[in-house]
Amino acid sequence: MSQDPVITFRDVSFSYDGPSVLRDVNASINERDFVCVIGPNGGGKTTLIKLVIGLVKPQKGSVEVLGTSPDQARRRIGYMPQQVQFDPQFPVSVLDVVLMGRLGQGRVAGPYRRRDKTVALKALKEAGLADLQNRSLSSLSGGQRQRVLIARALACEPELLLLDEPTASLDPAVQDDLYALLRELNERLTVVIVSHDVGFVSAFFRSVLCVNHTAHMHPTNELDEQKVADMYGREVRLLHHDPVEHSGDGS
Repeated sequence: MSQDPVITFRDVSFSYDGPSVLRDVNASINERDFVCVIGPNGGGKTTLIKLVIGLVKPQKGSVEVLGTSPDQARRRIGYMPQQVQFDPQFPVSVLDVVLMGRLGQGRVAGPYRRRDKTVALKALKEAGLADLQNRSLSSLSGGQRQRVLIARALACEPELLLLDEPTASLDPAVQDDLYALLRELNERLTVVIVSHDVGFVSAFFRSVLCVNHTAHMHPTNELDEQKVADMYGREVRLLHHDPVEHSGDGS
């Protein structure tokens, strides 16, 4: 794995017109790393992601992404937000949703180009949904919808994939299937996932970034219950295990 940094935080502090959400954060994420960001609610996990994609700016310090500023790197980042609202009655197809990932990729106005559709179909295939392109989004299971949103993030042809709580509300078997997909994507992309599920430390991840107003990076095999308890202020049980193979379509 390359040791070139893809994301670098240098003495970063940030607040929303109140107490500091993040303070004096120094951390780096390297190329082709597979990172899980964990920490208590309100500790700054989602804010950290917002800093990476340039939605907010640090009051102190600097953030470098893919060798440049977050604003300049944005088109090279695939982002899946924590919550996506949609009207189940709106007749949008799976392919329509994935094509939204092409917006901003040099397009100003007008219909999608042939290349846009080619890239979107490739993203669907990579997400394991090639045969569902014409299905209505509302007809899919929760796991399938998450894969559609991952495909939408892939449609911008990113070098860095950021996902905020991608397995929330999914049962364990579907979670494992989704992690397996992300591990495959990690063969060519740097993948960073924010997770609320601190009790489950998957063997898929190479590194864990612990965030509670400050941030500390650990290799997954070095993260122990005491380090997590110190971060959360309470005892937390960690489960380290090998991924389980599942049959089925991951829906």
